[in-house]
Amino acid sequence: MALNRLQRGLRVTFLGMGINALLAMSKLLAGLWGNSHALIADAIESMADMLSAVIVWRSLVLAAKPADADHPYGHGKAEPIASAIVATTLLLAATGIGFKSVQGMLNPARGAPEPFTLAVLIGVVLIKETLFRFVLREGTTVGSSAVRSDAWHHRSDAITSLAAAIGISVALIGGKGYESADDVAAVVAAGIIAWNGWRLMRPALDELMDAAPNLALIAEIRESAASVAGVHAVEKCIVRKMGYHYLVDMHIEVEPQMTVRQAHDIAHQVKNRVRSRLPVVHDVLVHIEPAK
Repeated sequence: MALNRLQRGLRVTFLGMGINALLAMSKLLAGLWGNSHALIADAIESMADMLSAVIVWRSLVLAAKPADADHPYGHGKAEPIASAIVATTLLLAATGIGFKSVQGMLNPARGAPEPFTLAVLIGVVLIKETLFRFVLREGTTVGSSAVRSDAWHHRSDAITSLAAAIGISVALIGGKGYESADDVAAVVAAGIIAWNGWRLMRPALDELMDAAPNLALIAEIRESAASVAGVHAVEKCIVRKMGYHYLVDMHIEVEPQMTVRQAHDIAHQVKNRVRSRLPVVHDVLVHIEPAK
């Protein structure tokens, strides 16, 4: 990954860490003073965001390290590992929030939240939605699954805050007998957080398990290899993601009577052609087969 891409990834990660720290503290204090379980739960989710930002930051630094004797394929797997950890924190946060909120619904012994908690949440929703859009755009630009997962963490936080705001509004407008609306909103938010956690976990696990990338990329790689003079056919093309790049294993068919030197030269041409046309491909291992 180019240095400027790493710097951009780190920049948005640090920005998210700073904003999450301020919002988490603000929501926690407002929730405690304003008698809102939903707002306290929202603060816990923001703290999970802070943890995820730290994890993403470390994974970006580690994934950018060059290959070494112990890691000949590089350190790119640090990215999906970080994404899986972030997803796990979301799932754990959702479980904790849901459990606490159900307890509040079963034991409604407190009053309605204070009105100022609603104003706090409206501000939080606007800030987090803006942050989500910015971080997602940057994550897509630099090609980082970890940064994109961090963006969705911001979106889940915005949705959680919105659900909490709706619950507090119902509790305030409904008055006596509607106090548990705050907890109902927190349960809904927990479900949304859990869903976001799962949708982040799946691609991270796919990358860790070397699942095949999208068919369009594989087709482009095959087409690039087949365009090299001397290549009769591309028999096999296996592609896996490694951090910001892809590694390719390919079997090509060439003229059976060709010398080893000639076949070797064609293999290098295939490698260079694929890498020049598709910069996301880091390396191509070409195996020569005699054409049938």
